[in-house]
Amino acid sequence: MAWQPEQGPVSELTGYLRSALSPRDPNAQKHATMMLTQAKGSPDVINYLVYIFSNRASLEPLNLSLEDIDLVRSSAAINLKNSIKMTYKTLPPEVQAYIRIAALSCLEDPNAQIRNFAGSVITEVVQRGGVLGWPELLPELLSLAGNERGSTSPAAQEGAMGALAKVCEDSKKLLDKEYQGQRPLDVIIPRLLEVTSSPIAKVRAFALASINSFIPQKPHAVILSIDQLLARLFRLANDSSDDVRRNVCRSFVQLVDIRPDKVRPHMGDLVNYMVLQQRNTDDPDLALDAAEFWLCIGENEHLCPTLGPYLNKIVPVLLESMVYDEEDVMRLEGGADDEEIEDRPEDLKPQFAKLKTMRVTTNGHSPNFNGNGQDTVKSNPTLSSANDALSEGEVEDDENGGADVEDRWNLRKCSAAALDVLASTFHQPVFAVTLPYLKENLRHHDWPNREAAVLAIGAVADGCMEAVTPHLPDLIPYLVSLLNDAEPVVRLITCWALGRYSGWASHLENINDRKRYFEPMMEGILNRMLDKNKRVQESAASAFANLEEKATKEVTPYLAPIIQQFVRCFDRYKDRNMFVLYDCVQTLAEHVGPVLARQDLIDLLMPAIIQRWSKVSDLSQELFPLLECLSYVATALGDAFAPFAAHIFVRCVRIIHQNLEQYFLAINNAPVDKPNKDFLVTSLDLLSAIIQALDPSKSGELVSTSQPSFFNLLMFCMEDPSNDVRQSSYALLGDCAVNIFPQLQPFLPALLPVLIRQLDLDNVRDEDIDTGFSVINNACWSCGEIAMNEKQGMAPFVEKLYHHLMSIINNPEIPGSVNENAAIALGRLGVDCSHALAPHLAEFAKPFLQTIEPVDDTDEKGHAFLGFNRTIEKNPQAMEDCLLDYFKASAAYSKNNFNHNESIGGSFQRNLIGYKALIPNFPAFLSQLSQTDQQRLRSSYDI
Repeated sequence: MAWQPEQGPVSELTGYLRSALSPRDPNAQKHATMMLTQAKGSPDVINYLVYIFSNRASLEPLNLSLEDIDLVRSSAAINLKNSIKMTYKTLPPEVQAYIRIAALSCLEDPNAQIRNFAGSVITEVVQRGGVLGWPELLPELLSLAGNERGSTSPAAQEGAMGALAKVCEDSKKLLDKEYQGQRPLDVIIPRLLEVTSSPIAKVRAFALASINSFIPQKPHAVILSIDQLLARLFRLANDSSDDVRRNVCRSFVQLVDIRPDKVRPHMGDLVNYMVLQQRNTDDPDLALDAAEFWLCIGENEHLCPTLGPYLNKIVPVLLESMVYDEEDVMRLEGGADDEEIEDRPEDLKPQFAKLKTMRVTTNGHSPNFNGNGQDTVKSNPTLSSANDALSEGEVEDDENGGADVEDRWNLRKCSAAALDVLASTFHQPVFAVTLPYLKENLRHHDWPNREAAVLAIGAVADGCMEAVTPHLPDLIPYLVSLLNDAEPVVRLITCWALGRYSGWASHLENINDRKRYFEPMMEGILNRMLDKNKRVQESAASAFANLEEKATKEVTPYLAPIIQQFVRCFDRYKDRNMFVLYDCVQTLAEHVGPVLARQDLIDLLMPAIIQRWSKVSDLSQELFPLLECLSYVATALGDAFAPFAAHIFVRCVRIIHQNLEQYFLAINNAPVDKPNKDFLVTSLDLLSAIIQALDPSKSGELVSTSQPSFFNLLMFCMEDPSNDVRQSSYALLGDCAVNIFPQLQPFLPALLPVLIRQLDLDNVRDEDIDTGFSVINNACWSCGEIAMNEKQGMAPFVEKLYHHLMSIINNPEIPGSVNENAAIALGRLGVDCSHALAPHLAEFAKPFLQTIEPVDDTDEKGHAFLGFNRTIEKNPQAMEDCLLDYFKASAAYSKNNFNHNESIGGSFQRNLIGYKALIPNFPAFLSQLSQTDQQRLRSSYDI
């Protein structure tokens, strides 16, 4: 018998659903949420949620207003979607069928929000049940969206296409998989192209948005349909709907990435089109999507040059778009002096640990695993992006709009970023178009024009420096004067712009020029760090960190006043700006280094940091930037950090212990949440910095007296499931081997098996492959450092280490610098365990030589060659297949290249002389080398 609802539960559940989404009574809302959570245990609750969501008529007898009826149905849909996410696969088939039928029926609802929620339920079912779990869905949605029956209502067409758009967005990979010899996408893409001809604007927009979901993945179905897609785009380009034109812009942006050759022939027409759309002041979202086109083209090295002939069209529209609109002007004008107002919790941005613990023994740089080709840049008020959007029908948590409006990606920021990219490509021609605008607006009496002109001069700083430089003697003093502008927004952007020109001012050759330009710039930004407006403070602090990075040691003569100002900021800043202040301090420490260890500077800076340190709780995310900041300060101060180290060290150990305990409780079903692993990462990194900074006797004492046991905690961290935690753990392990080996040595029998398991490539998950390589890199480095100190004690572990290191060296899929670190670790094992490696020499000699050849000359490379040479002495015949390569490697070194208790050159020399005696016609063999190599061998090794 089919399930039938009872009126009592319907009425009770309706009350809870209404209260759960109603902000009128917080207590009732809290109680309703609790009751709905308890109701999830009822076997019939999903049926009731489906019934209430899909049967508007069932709610009419309950004397609800029309608004409340829609609210209750929306609440039911949200709870239904969450229940599907958690339990769909375990639901009885008849309940699953009921959900599917009801969701499809809701696509015809006259209420657009209910149709949107139906789409959300449908896409959740597809994600949990798979494409084959609802095989009739896609044909039905396409049929409804295309009005194939000829009788589908416009609302149902729109609802079906909206649902299909959600499915396409959320299940891209599922739809491009092969099922029974066919990929759904092979059918969907051609049908979607047809639906873009619908007479209903929203259906056309949804259809094109669905196609856009797939373009970045370059599926076969899209590639095959590129020409048809282009034809549709040009047909839709002048559509009356802004939504359609917005998706046309997005399509062209996507096509730039996957088929720039198809875009290039139409560049002239596209430039005119995007300029026109960007000037659409009625729809800022459409204008933003058009502006994204310049940014995308500008970052494509093959297409960007094609914009050259059109700069006089593009640059003016970018400059126009950088001026605040009327709504923003009203919101920002006369910004308040708010420095005394405490920050709200929602004002604080989420903080994350910054990974800086890649240990390098090769060419002085960490491998760039992210593959994006971009440098890490400091945040600034113009060029950052945060364009995540809510799905249609989703309820935004924050009634006040979520993130701060100034942090959102918008037309103004996109235009400035595009101008920056174009300036970096075309240089002087961009400045030539920009200059008249700057002359007209830099001194404009209306502050929005002044502000936009300052933004423009900052945006072209990197790309047009040569063209701008002749104007800087006049420009910099004027910008410094704008630091006192009446409008906080102008002061804010001026700080940022000056920061971008601080490299020029700080490195002027003439000392009088530096006094004329650099000192007023630096002083002006420092003063704005204590502006009465918190956003100006933030911008000034960020700009000063940029100045420190560009000026480097040029700020050394001014350290006392700089730190005095930092100390005042520690005293006056509210929580949000404290984060960027930490960045200022750590950047200063990073670039001036040991100079910071002057006692007068320590006496100024450290009490302020320690006072803040004592106020921040162990559970505050402010610890992340604070611990990172202290890591840089400890490194700069060296042993002068000792008076502050003990308390900080103990607290880091406590944080690690608490985090691990909470994690183990959470995974063993205790009613606690899993902890944030960034507490582990930043604490481990700070411990590394302290151990490197202090005299070994002091850091060794801290480790020896640690409670709980330092190395027991480290071992747990080395086995943590988080790659970030393990990366920091192996960096710390290697630092202990370098600096406090006597304290580490007793724990090696327990730690080395863990390290060996980490080197097993089978343990690297595909989805975490990039960060997994970073962990392996650090594990290889720490292995080499341990080997140099443990010496013959490594013998029991050599065999397993050898096989894992060789699997890394021989794997072409692994970044080269990780291969190199593995080769160095293998060579260092041979320094004192050459007898254990010698039987494998014939197997590893050639890949070792090939891998280590591009590595810069460092002590670590010298150690590796010393171990390799000692291994050769034990088994010289094994080098037969790569003897010439070995002689070339020998020629690359002179006797005095490295410092060690045994000359690297001496180990080369013994082997070369030995081979000279073994090779019958040695001069003929040597003649195979270049004349340069032969001469080096004769002069360095007397052969």
